[in-house]
Amino acid sequence: MSYVLGVDVGTTRTTAAVCRLDGGRDAEIALVVPSLLQLTDAGTFSVGEAGPAGWTASGFARRVGDEVPFALGPEVVPAEELTALLVLWVIGEVVARQGEQPRHVAVTHPAGWGPYRRSRLHGALRQVGVHDVTLVPEPLAAAENHAVRARVVPGSTLAVFSLGSHAFSASVVRRTQVRTFELVHHVEGVDHPVGTDFDDALAALVRGRLGKDAFVSVAECEAAKRAFGPSVVVAGVEVTRDELTEQLRPAADQLVSTFVRAVGPVQPEAVLMVGGAVRTPVVGDALAAAVDCRVLAEAAPEHSVAKGAAVAARLVVVGPEAEPEPLDTSVLVHTREASLRFPVGEVARPDDEEFTDPPPRPPVDVPPLDLPPPRSKRVTRVLKPTGRRSGSRSE
Repeated sequence: MSYVLGVDVGTTRTTAAVCRLDGGRDAEIALVVPSLLQLTDAGTFSVGEAGPAGWTASGFARRVGDEVPFALGPEVVPAEELTALLVLWVIGEVVARQGEQPRHVAVTHPAGWGPYRRSRLHGALRQVGVHDVTLVPEPLAAAENHAVRARVVPGSTLAVFSLGSHAFSASVVRRTQVRTFELVHHVEGVDHPVGTDFDDALAALVRGRLGKDAFVSVAECEAAKRAFGPSVVVAGVEVTRDELTEQLRPAADQLVSTFVRAVGPVQPEAVLMVGGAVRTPVVGDALAAAVDCRVLAEAAPEHSVAKGAAVAARLVVVGPEAEPEPLDTSVLVHTREASLRFPVGEVARPDDEEFTDPPPRPPVDVPPLDLPPPRSKRVTRVLKPTGRRSGSRSE
């Protein structure tokens, strides 16, 4: 059963999704792993494992093209090589689970990247043996994932509100006549609150009751934030939803204000909320109160971009298809007001005289990826360190 693969290398987690070529257009999550690479004494990389300080790299995907490389032990490695190695490892793991190689791979990147950063990542991917790959801006991937579930007619616009653990962005995308999406406008948040700030705010509430010197696990705060209901217990302290909302309201209002300015006079058909931090209820509440359209998020909004990348990879192989009926899927709208809860609805299709389906594209013959057998640790032969290790870490 042939498939294509979408990979979203995030600051905190890397997510991979597969889309079948002989089934529906919807994608499914295949793998989620922490975005960590640890260099070992043996000269191999261990994926998803945090090691001693100075031997583990994180956050490298956002630094592709940065002239300052990562120093790992005695080796110096550019961010794009680390990103390519992680993508290669993910492909190998998915191949081991699926039993065959993907027909094509799509890797997401921030919408603000220019030709230089994209070329650096493309070159690094080719260096490690990943040749049949397409780079997809994150908001376009989010829109492709949404289009699987709701009919989006050519000319319609969507806004994308993206809030992750370390990044915030606002984008406007438009559906083209050939049923793909194009980027209309994009703003990358600078000095804006992000998911880690929400975790810190929750930890501050807990310390306010336990004492300022009390230890509060950041991981526990992040997990609590994602599963927040009427209340949550962190380090033995119960925090209600109203208390957290009051603490986070200024940050949420700042994010929504920036988003509204970024969208400008455009009236989008819907706002797509993506990224793990949009699970925080106050964000959806503030956004729904500020816009006059549907506010939509999947049950797992942190997976939307990876799934959309897989859909985009499918389009590369099979080309645009006739618009199918939207999937019957549930959508979470983070708001307490019942009047502001919008289901995924249908949009009237244009007359056939105005819009016709494009002619079918011929099949694309994409050679399979020549990948090494999957392993939990890979020898970094593609790297060219500036020095050699003469001893162990303790020396």
